[in-house]
Order: sequence, then C-alpha cells, then structure tokens
Amino acid sequence: MSALTAVLYAALIAYLGGWYMDMWHGNFSLLLFILSVVTGLYWLAEIFRFKPAREKAAIQLESQDAARRAELAKQGIDRVDGDITQARERLLMQPWWLDWTAGLFPVIVVVFLMRSFLFEPFKIPTGSMIPTLEVGDLILVNKFHYGVRLPVINKKIIDNHAPKRGDVVVFRYPMDPRIDYIKRVVGLPGDEVSYLNHELRINGQPVPVTPLGEQYDDLAYRYMLRFSERLGEVDHRIQQEKTPLSFNGSRYDFAFRDQCRHSLEGVVCKVPAGNLFVMGDNRDNSEDSRYWGFVPDENLVGRAFVVWMNFGNLGRIGAFH
Repeated sequence: MSALTAVLYAALIAYLGGWYMDMWHGNFSLLLFILSVVTGLYWLAEIFRFKPAREKAAIQLESQDAARRAELAKQGIDRVDGDITQARERLLMQPWWLDWTAGLFPVIVVVFLMRSFLFEPFKIPTGSMIPTLEVGDLILVNKFHYGVRLPVINKKIIDNHAPKRGDVVVFRYPMDPRIDYIKRVVGLPGDEVSYLNHELRINGQPVPVTPLGEQYDDLAYRYMLRFSERLGEVDHRIQQEKTPLSFNGSRYDFAFRDQCRHSLEGVVCKVPAGNLFVMGDNRDNSEDSRYWGFVPDENLVGRAFVVWMNFGNLGRIGAFH
C-alpha cells in the first residue's frame, strides 16, 4: 500500500472517529462527494495503470517460463517441474487496498447520486412531530419534489413543485445549517399566520380542527389532547397540552423578525417572499418558526413521505398521509 493511500485511510478514520465522538459536526453529503472523487481516481488508476502493470508482469512471467522450457528442451529435457499458474494468478490479483478504493467506487457513486438527487433517509430524533412521526421513525425524503439541487452546495438548477400547506419537509435549520430539521409547512409566502391561544389562523381564517379526545404520550408521561387538523388538502393529527401554555416569546434574532409580533398569547407573522412558516405537530413541544423564524427556500432538503422502518414498532411502517 502506498504512503498516499495510508494517509487517506488515516484521514478518513480520524474524521469519522471525531464525528462519532461529537468532536465536530460531520457533513455526510460532502464526505460522499469526496469519497466518490477519491475512489473514482483510484478506479481510473486501476484501469489505466495498476491492472495493465499486473497484466504486463504476468505476460513477462509466462515469457520467462516459456524461454526456460525452450532452453531445457534444447538440452533434451522434455519434462520440466514447476507450474506458474498460481504465481500468475497472484500477480493478476487486485491488492486489498485497491479492492477497498477502486472496488468501492461504483457503490459509493450510486449511493451519492441517489442520495443527492432521488431519496435520502433520515431518523426522527425528537418528539416535535408527534403524533405524525415518533422518535425512532426512519423516514425517506423525496429530494427532487421541490426541484433538483446540486449536491453539497444545494444550488437549485431545475425547479419542480412548490411547497404546499400541510407538506412535511426536511430543511437545514436556519440557525445552524449543519443540522437538519423536520416540520410541517403552515404558511406560504405572503400568508399571515397567527397562532394565538392554541388557535391557528391563516390569513385571518381559522384552520379547521376536529377533537379526537385524549391520548397518553409515552415521551411526555402525561395525557395530551389530540385533534385532526386540515391544512390545505392535507388532513393530519396534532396534539396539544391539556392546560394552555403561555408563549414565552423568541430569544432569536432571525431574518425578517420585523414581520412577526410576539406576545404572551402567541405570535403573528407575515411570511416573506421565498420563505416558509413551519410548525411541529406536537404544538406545545416544538421549537419552530414561532421561535426562530422562517425557512428560506434554499434551505429545503426535500419532502418527507414515508416511514420505511421503526425497529421498535413495525406497525409504524408506511406513508403518513
């Protein structure tokens, strides 16, 4: 193994180890891009340099063996010991370090392209979207629903569907874009969204809700009120505390903060162009646009649409609309 390959392996192990130990926040998209480039270079080197060199060495071995046998034949020796088949196979065999670089290139580049342009898996870490999504749900996100973006830099190059009220979206957290959040779209550009005393209104009109009774929340260790809510064309469930909570206001200085009015009753915001107002379905246990402001369009990652696994509850698997 060359010194360069050893250094690359060491750098990868150090990066992943530090990420695992929370010494820094990793960027999986960037990591996949770098791995695709590096393994791609090894793949090209294997095709145009390493493999031809091994084949040349095997041909040289065969030539030397043929020359030796011819020389012995001249001396009247017809039976010659020694079979070069095994030696030839060893010369042609791909070294393990090439198998773990060039050999992995097709797999890594397929994963990178699928994750960048088609679908990306996420794990729900908190209860902010209960009862729609629970902690431990593994979801899939449609990366092209809102348009095709270049990986790593997230630059949109092809437009597609516009976000709709009721969509469940994954986005880069505006306060720290290294972190991905998931919430439900409530307000679109130009909407006035108000959430006062547990009542959600859009452009002055109350959002229709139907009481579903009480449900015990295993995460909060208490009973919560459940409702069916209709946002746009989407019917979904939400939950609230039985005793209304006063709004504590926002501690964040976010973009377009002047478009929001905060009070003890809640918040009223005018959604700026190119932005969304999002909320969690667990209304009293979700830090969302009421607190840290709007989600810019460029922060969108994609539209969540299915739970593909929950190892603690297989009954969770399926679409959640």
